[in-house]
Amino acid sequence: QVQLVESGGGLVQPGGSLRLSCTASGTAASIYTMGWHRQAPGKQREMVALITNRGSTNYADFVKGRFTISRENAQNTVYLQMNSLEPDDTAVYYCKLYAPRTYWGQGTQVTVSS
Repeated sequence: QVQLVESGGGLVQPGGSLRLSCTASGTAASIYTMGWHRQAPGKQREMVALITNRGSTNYADFVKGRFTISRENAQNTVYLQMNSLEPDDTAVYYCKLYAPRTYWGQGTQVTVSS
């Protein structure tokens, strides 16, 4: 059974940083694109960043220059380094595996508040 497990969320003040991790099991995640999405209360889920099996990246405009997605294929792990966090970044962050069918993690809460 495929599982995606996220970690690294928490409470941080504006301007702070967090690093999220997502580890996949039960599939060869290294051959697929993986990404991070987020959903704030009362808002639709939105794509934050993605990374292909070859390491190409794509970012939502609102995180460019602040967030960096990377992966360690040997560990089936994808990371999201989040810098210069703002209150609008508060959301549940979900890891996604873009296989022939899609898989989602359970999400990790990121709260940015003074």
